[in-house]
Amino acid sequence: MKSILIVLIAFFSLTSHAADRVLVFSKTEGFRHKSIETGVKAIQALGLENKFKVTHSEDSKVFLDKKLKRYDLIIFLNTTGDILNSEEEQAFKKYINNGGSFLGVHAATDTEFEWEWYGKLVGAYFINHPKQQQASMVVNDSKHQATKHLPSPWSHYDEWYNFKDISSDIHVLLTLDESSYEGGKNKDFHPIAWCQEFDGGKMFYTGMGHTEESYANPEFRQHLLGGILYCLDK
Repeated sequence: MKSILIVLIAFFSLTSHAADRVLVFSKTEGFRHKSIETGVKAIQALGLENKFKVTHSEDSKVFLDKKLKRYDLIIFLNTTGDILNSEEEQAFKKYINNGGSFLGVHAATDTEFEWEWYGKLVGAYFINHPKQQQASMVVNDSKHQATKHLPSPWSHYDEWYNFKDISSDIHVLLTLDESSYEGGKNKDFHPIAWCQEFDGGKMFYTGMGHTEESYANPEFRQHLLGGILYCLDK
């Protein structure tokens, strides 16, 4: 009886410290960002540094056959266009409904325009963007893991999306100051990073991550890591 108890204690000790599993999904059916491969490597490095396992795929079949259950977080890394069929969409929706987490990077808002549920999950849709340039952001939540390390204002070089269908339910973390750059179309309310609890799960989105250089920027990497840890309840 004592030996069985020791085995059980050892088992639960091992399972309780099992690393979180993160799926990075970067399928594209529209524009393909050159920074995808750099972004994957950056997230893999963050995983090694912070003890979560990263799997990368561009095969949408990973959403079927209950395979999503093994993941604690799904990241859409610069996905574009219609990347999931109806069966895969339902599997993803079920994953979120069962408490799953989703993180979108940059072009995740340029994805699945015809799927209303996804639009509400991601929180907004991409319209267009001006040329890449330096811009300033205001930190709206200085206590969140993704923004507490940032100065306010924070100046960063990237490709700045204009959005439509911005959900009133999102919790805005960073707002773009349109007076600091050219081409902003959302005026006084231009969120660029946000999170929310949605339909049983939770999500985080950052509008940055277009350029390869972003993934080597310490402030952006910490911002991205903070979003990942938020989604993993760390």
